[in-house]
Amino acid sequence: MEFADLVERALAVRRRYAALERGRFGREWTGEELMLGFVKDVGDLSSLVQAREGIRHVENVDTALAHELADCLWSLVALADRYGVDLEQAFAATMEELDARLA
Repeated sequence: MEFADLVERALAVRRRYAALERGRFGREWTGEELMLGFVKDVGDLSSLVQAREGIRHVENVDTALAHELADCLWSLVALADRYGVDLEQAFAATMEELDARLA
Protein backbone atom coordinates (compact mmCIF):
# COMPACT_ATOMS: atom_id res chain seq x y z
CA MET A 1 0.00 0.00 0.00
CA GLU A 2 1.36 3.41 -0.94
CA PHE A 3 1.48 6.09 1.75
CA ALA A 4 -1.18 8.20 0.01
CA ASP A 5 -3.49 5.16 -0.07
CA LEU A 6 -2.86 4.55 3.62
CA VAL A 7 -3.74 8.17 4.42
CA GLU A 8 -6.91 8.08 2.33
CA ARG A 9 -8.04 4.85 3.99
CA ALA A 10 -7.34 6.28 7.45
CA LEU A 11 -9.26 9.47 6.66
CA ALA A 12 -12.20 7.53 5.25
CA VAL A 13 -12.47 5.64 8.54
CA ARG A 14 -12.06 8.92 10.45
CA ARG A 15 -14.98 10.40 8.48
CA ARG A 16 -17.13 7.44 9.51
CA TYR A 17 -16.20 7.98 13.16
CA ALA A 18 -16.96 11.70 12.79
CA ALA A 19 -20.45 10.83 11.55
CA LEU A 20 -20.89 8.49 14.52
CA GLU A 21 -19.73 11.23 16.90
CA ARG A 22 -22.18 13.73 15.39
CA GLY A 23 -24.97 11.21 15.93
CA ARG A 24 -24.00 10.40 19.51
CA PHE A 25 -22.71 13.76 20.77
CA GLY A 26 -24.02 16.31 18.30
CA ARG A 27 -20.48 17.17 17.18
CA GLU A 28 -17.23 15.68 16.03
CA TRP A 29 -14.28 15.21 18.34
CA THR A 30 -12.05 18.25 18.70
CA GLY A 31 -8.33 18.17 18.00
CA GLU A 32 -7.76 17.91 21.74
CA GLU A 33 -10.05 14.89 21.96
CA LEU A 34 -8.28 13.25 19.03
CA MET A 35 -5.00 13.85 20.86
CA LEU A 36 -6.38 12.33 24.07
CA GLY A 37 -7.45 9.27 22.07
CA PHE A 38 -3.92 9.02 20.70
CA VAL A 39 -2.44 9.29 24.21
CA LYS A 40 -4.72 6.45 25.34
CA ASP A 41 -3.55 4.39 22.36
CA VAL A 42 0.10 5.10 23.26
CA GLY A 43 -0.62 3.93 26.80
CA ASP A 44 -2.10 0.72 25.44
CA LEU A 45 0.94 0.36 23.19
CA SER A 46 3.30 0.73 26.14
CA SER A 47 1.56 -2.13 27.96
CA LEU A 48 1.82 -4.30 24.86
CA VAL A 49 5.52 -3.53 24.46
CA GLN A 50 5.99 -4.60 28.08
CA ALA A 51 4.08 -7.79 27.31
CA ARG A 52 6.22 -8.39 24.23
CA GLU A 53 9.31 -7.93 26.41
CA GLY A 54 7.97 -10.52 28.85
CA ILE A 55 7.05 -8.39 31.85
CA ARG A 56 3.27 -8.52 31.33
CA HIS A 57 1.00 -11.27 30.09
CA VAL A 58 -1.27 -10.54 27.14
CA GLU A 59 -2.95 -13.23 25.05
CA ASN A 60 -1.99 -13.02 21.37
CA VAL A 61 0.44 -10.21 22.11
CA ASP A 62 1.88 -10.02 18.59
CA THR A 63 -1.58 -9.55 17.07
CA ALA A 64 -2.50 -6.98 19.73
CA LEU A 65 0.80 -5.13 19.23
CA ALA A 66 0.31 -4.92 15.48
CA HIS A 67 -3.25 -3.64 16.00
CA GLU A 68 -2.16 -0.96 18.48
CA LEU A 69 0.71 0.22 16.29
CA ALA A 70 -1.78 0.60 13.43
CA ASP A 71 -4.20 2.42 15.76
CA CYS A 72 -1.44 4.87 16.71
CA LEU A 73 -0.60 5.46 13.06
CA TRP A 74 -4.27 6.10 12.33
CA SER A 75 -4.40 8.67 15.13
CA LEU A 76 -1.32 10.42 13.77
CA VAL A 77 -2.85 10.60 10.30
CA ALA A 78 -6.09 12.00 11.76
CA LEU A 79 -4.20 14.62 13.78
CA ALA A 80 -2.07 15.63 10.81
CA ASP A 81 -5.20 16.05 8.73
CA ARG A 82 -6.91 18.08 11.46
CA TYR A 83 -4.00 20.52 11.58
CA GLY A 84 -3.24 20.64 7.85
CA VAL A 85 0.09 18.83 8.03
CA ASP A 86 1.24 16.91 4.96
CA LEU A 87 2.52 13.94 6.93
CA GLU A 88 4.33 12.32 4.01
CA GLN A 89 6.23 15.54 3.25
CA ALA A 90 6.91 16.23 6.93
CA PHE A 91 8.20 12.69 7.45
CA ALA A 92 10.50 12.92 4.43
CA ALA A 93 11.85 16.29 5.56
CA THR A 94 12.38 15.10 9.13
CA MET A 95 14.24 11.98 7.97
CA GLU A 96 16.48 14.18 5.81
CA GLU A 97 17.22 16.39 8.82
CA LEU A 98 18.00 13.42 11.03
CA ASP A 99 20.12 11.78 8.36
CA ALA A 100 22.07 15.01 7.88
CA ARG A 101 22.70 15.21 11.63
CA LEU A 102 24.12 11.71 11.60
CA ALA A 103 26.36 12.29 8.59
